[in-house]
Amino acid sequence: EPTGEPFRSAAARFHGISTDALFIGNGAAELLALLAERYRGKKAIIVHPTFSEYEATLQAKQVEIIHVLSKEVDDFVLPIAALHSVMEEAAVLYLCTPNNPTGVLPSQAELLELIHHAMRVNCELVLDEAFIDFVDESLSFISKVSTYPHVIVIRSMTKMYAIPGIRLGYIVASPVVISEIKAVAPHWNVNGIAAVIGESCLKEVDYRQQAIEASHVQREQMKRFLQENNCTVTKSVANFLTFKVGEKHAAKKLYTDLLQRGLVLRHSENFRGMDGQWLRVGMKKPTDMAVLQKELTKWFAEN
Repeated sequence: EPTGEPFRSAAARFHGISTDALFIGNGAAELLALLAERYRGKKAIIVHPTFSEYEATLQAKQVEIIHVLSKEVDDFVLPIAALHSVMEEAAVLYLCTPNNPTGVLPSQAELLELIHHAMRVNCELVLDEAFIDFVDESLSFISKVSTYPHVIVIRSMTKMYAIPGIRLGYIVASPVVISEIKAVAPHWNVNGIAAVIGESCLKEVDYRQQAIEASHVQREQMKRFLQENNCTVTKSVANFLTFKVGEKHAAKKLYTDLLQRGLVLRHSENFRGMDGQWLRVGMKKPTDMAVLQKELTKWFAEN
């Protein structure tokens, strides 16, 4: 089905919006590539550390990137003042909400301030909400897109429903923006099996709630464990957290030592502003998290 039905209608019902405000894509990777084409030859702002695909897709379309850093000393919150000054010369600001890899979620007030400023200076905002469903669907800006036509929201089905291989995501934007994205998109870009699976996923109310609660419990337990072992931990609200070992410990050594024990942490070597000093861990089953904590306990004792 050329528009991604039945998933397109199911997503519209799920969010209470018109299908005209939806574009279904072959995962967020395709959606980011299509959006990058929208800004070809223009300027885009990326706030680091963040998901590397923004920069990769924009560079492929000859977009000039303005790099802005959120800082560890400020708990990686958005540098609002710095963003205000550069938004006047940019066509778009990319924000990951909650951020990957820090898990930090900007407040609604911060986002609205940036949205209003963007409107004044004619700058679009791309909000990547790939992990928002692990927090609270009410915090999504999808319901506000009709009020702010310069806001574009990207959503992924991969994270909550654990279906990365299916390749399914969607963009919510004004019907005008959606029609412009469709004009540059390949036909038949979503396969029928993915569209049916996506529709089924959105019906899983109990599963979503269980996943949110389980992630929250495991994240808070892991956060306490790491802090008790003198680690600095980000204020993550997602299904992962990012941490830095104490001064005497090297992140690279921890990463390689655990790798030899069959445990794979996410390094931060390619996250601008983290410089390889941080590691990210995703929340899994209690038994898996127990194994990780056991191996970390050994490592902290040995190092």
